[in-house]
Amino acid sequence: MVYLYIFKTSIHVYFIYFCVVAFRRKLKADLSAAFPSLSADELSELVPNKEELNVVKIYAHKGDAVTVYVLHKNPLFFEVDKKLFPTVYVLWRYPALLPAFKTWPPVLQKLTGGADLMLPGVVVPSCGLPDVKQGDSCAVTLVNNRAPVAVGTAAVATEQMHSLGMKGRGVCILHTYMDYLWAFGDKSGPPSLPDAESEAHGENGEECEISDKEEEEVDKCVEEQSSPEETVTDQAHSGFEELSLVEQDEEKGEKSNEKEEETQDESCLVFTEVMDAMLLQCFLHALKSKVKKSELPLLTSTFLRNYMFSCCPSGKQLDIKKSSYKKLSKFLQTMEQRYNIVRVKELTKGVESIVEVDWKNPELRSFSFPEDTDVESTPLPDGEEGEIPYHPPEITTLYSVSARLEPLFLNANKRSVCFPNPASSYCLLFAWVRQQGDIAGRVGACVSLEETLNPKTLGRMQECYQAVFPGQPPIIKKGHIEPIDITVASRGSNKKVTLIKNLEVYGLDPAVVASVLQHRVQASSVLQPVPGAKDRVLVQIQGNQIQQVGKLLLDHYQIPRKCIQGLEKPPKGGKKK
Repeated sequence: MVYLYIFKTSIHVYFIYFCVVAFRRKLKADLSAAFPSLSADELSELVPNKEELNVVKIYAHKGDAVTVYVLHKNPLFFEVDKKLFPTVYVLWRYPALLPAFKTWPPVLQKLTGGADLMLPGVVVPSCGLPDVKQGDSCAVTLVNNRAPVAVGTAAVATEQMHSLGMKGRGVCILHTYMDYLWAFGDKSGPPSLPDAESEAHGENGEECEISDKEEEEVDKCVEEQSSPEETVTDQAHSGFEELSLVEQDEEKGEKSNEKEEETQDESCLVFTEVMDAMLLQCFLHALKSKVKKSELPLLTSTFLRNYMFSCCPSGKQLDIKKSSYKKLSKFLQTMEQRYNIVRVKELTKGVESIVEVDWKNPELRSFSFPEDTDVESTPLPDGEEGEIPYHPPEITTLYSVSARLEPLFLNANKRSVCFPNPASSYCLLFAWVRQQGDIAGRVGACVSLEETLNPKTLGRMQECYQAVFPGQPPIIKKGHIEPIDITVASRGSNKKVTLIKNLEVYGLDPAVVASVLQHRVQASSVLQPVPGAKDRVLVQIQGNQIQQVGKLLLDHYQIPRKCIQGLEKPPKGGKKK
């Protein structure tokens, strides 16, 4: 398989999702098989269990589908044709992860421009070239620095490189420093990692002087890397000067970045304190106004989902992960030990419940309800901040004149009128005929209205529907109105997802519905385009959530039950042991 440079131009992101625990285990196994030199601790650092790790699906400039694994907004690995490659961000942390070929600094400009590493540009060290086979993953480093600047695959094996006289293509470049995949991360520069040869030839880390012969070799290498149409204007010494200038700019940038990080840390600290205060407010509000003694013991997850979230102030979002506690269990433990408001106990293995509440606690009794608390802190479908609540449309079934019946309504000038039922059109035509007088006497023939205006004939009228939204003109469309379709699909091994379609028909914003469901059931949700429909998307949420979706549509949005399809498929109960 010959890979081409796929990150030379801009990339298009079409799907992002969060890595669950099972997927992280599989990723660790794949990385361990692809890179055996990684230890268990190093794999845990690259794929942590509790930190945010996302999978990003992208399209490259030539239509290549690439999967990128991102940790802390930095791409770590990318997968092409089911083969994993590390990014330069990972190689800067583990420079010995891949066998590396060394080249001169001016060649880097050609590599970032889309050229592959040619064998004349490879610097052969005293220990010899690394032992690789054709198609093996390898890295490219610069002279006097072990930090890789490019990732690719070996065009030929090491033995063939020597047999070819170090001429031809050496490494097929996939990803380089300063390309679009690198720009997807924090855009940091390569660290300074002196190699063993430079340390042996130099003293106290000083760079070795370059002889005139080596400068000539660099010029030849750059000419080999250039295409026949390109003209070489960069010289070896200018390349080293550019690198030194970059190092000076990086030193200046580091000082400014330190100041920016200090301000960011201060703002993050303030935001965390605000989230802690909101968390405590929702906790006390839920205990004082919603939880009843008869409901104890109460699952902690149910308490958060059904009680605390509903007490969140309007226009704000409660997120425990953005607080200093990070987890609900740690927050409840603090409330139990510091304030002695609740008592939490693990009734079943791994499941905690609130078993007791001290209703006479001074903190709880002195708490007063805030005025800006909403009953259901969910955004409205029209995107406004609580000014106009959502009202379902009034849907009426109508009948329009079809092409076969158009001659009957031609003289009555009612061709474009929609009727509530075929009988109403029958009465209209009958009244029009009476206004025209004796048709039989004028045409010289006997005309039977009952036979001409047969209800079976008028029953062939085309069915349509009218949807009236509050404050908007009526919308009339042909055919039956599409119901909101709720289905459950399988993803992977025993993984279920709930799919919701046709929300736009009833004036609901899929993004708002997805956000509301995400907070109600505490599961991740994504929006996906509907195949064959231009302006429609479907909501996908983890797990079998038919009951929660039904409650939201029927109770909160007041959608008629006849307009919802799929509520007859509730989640199945677990097997009884």
